[in-house]
Amino acid sequence: MRIFGFIAAKKAEHSISIMCRVLGVSRSGFHAWQARKPSARALEDQRLTARIAEIHQRFRGVYGSPRVHAELVLGDGERLGRKRVERLMRQAGISGLVRRRRGRTTIRVPAVRVCEDLVDRAFAAEGPDRLWVADITYLRTWEGWLYLAAVQDVFSRRIVGWSMADHMRTELVLDALQMALEHRRPEPGLIHHSDQGSQYVSLTFGQTARAAGIAQSMGSRGDCFDNAVAESFFATLKKELINRRPWPTKAKLRSEIFDYIEIFYNRQRRHRTLGMRSPADFENSTLSPSRADLAASRLASPKTMRVTAPTTPAIA
Repeated sequence: MRIFGFIAAKKAEHSISIMCRVLGVSRSGFHAWQARKPSARALEDQRLTARIAEIHQRFRGVYGSPRVHAELVLGDGERLGRKRVERLMRQAGISGLVRRRRGRTTIRVPAVRVCEDLVDRAFAAEGPDRLWVADITYLRTWEGWLYLAAVQDVFSRRIVGWSMADHMRTELVLDALQMALEHRRPEPGLIHHSDQGSQYVSLTFGQTARAAGIAQSMGSRGDCFDNAVAESFFATLKKELINRRPWPTKAKLRSEIFDYIEIFYNRQRRHRTLGMRSPADFENSTLSPSRADLAASRLASPKTMRVTAPTTPAIA
C-alpha cells in the first residue's frame, strides 16, 4: 500500500504509532506489510527500473519514456507497455529534457530575389539525398558566440554536413554544403531547402549549388514551420547538449558538438519519425544492400574526419 510505503519512508523522522493513527491504518498491518515478501511484479519493477536507469545514463540522460520504451522493446526484446515505463521513471525520478525557445538567426537582405518554395512543408523523401534542409544557429560560450550551420537529409534525418565558425558569413554555410557534397555525392536533382537568410541568397552559395546540380528552395519570411525539420534538429541539440551546462571555451564546445552529431545523433539516437531507429540504422535497414553500402561509403568514419579551425576570409 502507498500509505505503508509512506510510513516506511518517514519512520526515521516520526513515530510509527502516531503516523498509523493519523493515517487511519493499524500498526500490526504495517508490520505485516513490512514482513511480506515482494511480489513477482514488484521484483520485476525493480529489475526494469535498474535497466531504465542504465539506458537513461547511456544515452546522455536525454531520453524520455518514449525512447526508453523503444530501447527496451526494440533493443532488449522486453514486452511491456509505455505507461509502465512512464510509471517506473516517475517513481525513480528519471525524466527526459524540455526544449527552450529558439532565438532569431535569420538575417535577410532587402530587395534581393529569393528562390521559390519547392517543398511547401512536405518534408518527406522517397530516398536519400533527394531533399536536404539547412539552417544556422548560434551558441553561447564565455569566449563569445559560436555559429553552427547544418545540412540534414530529410529521408533519414542524418546530418550530412555541418560547419562551425566565429561568424555568420557565407563561408559558414558553404563549408557545411561542401562537407555534405563530399560525403554523399548526390545525383543531380537534389533539392536544398533553407530560410531566406542572407547566406543562402548570396551569389556564391547559389553558384555552388547550381554547379552541383542542386535546386535551391526557400521558405516564406518569418515562418519557422517552412523549415521545421532543420529547426527541430537545432532545438534537440540545444535541449540535449547545449543548455545542460555552461561552455567556458569554444574549443570544448566544438569538440562536444562533433561527438554529439557524428557519434550520438547520427548513429545512436532513436528518432520517432524513423520508427525509433537511428539515422544510420534506418538507412541500412530500408535501402537495398547495394544502396546501403553506397550510403555508408558516402560518410567518412568520425575517426577520420578533421575539425579545422575557422578562417577569416573576406565577406562574400
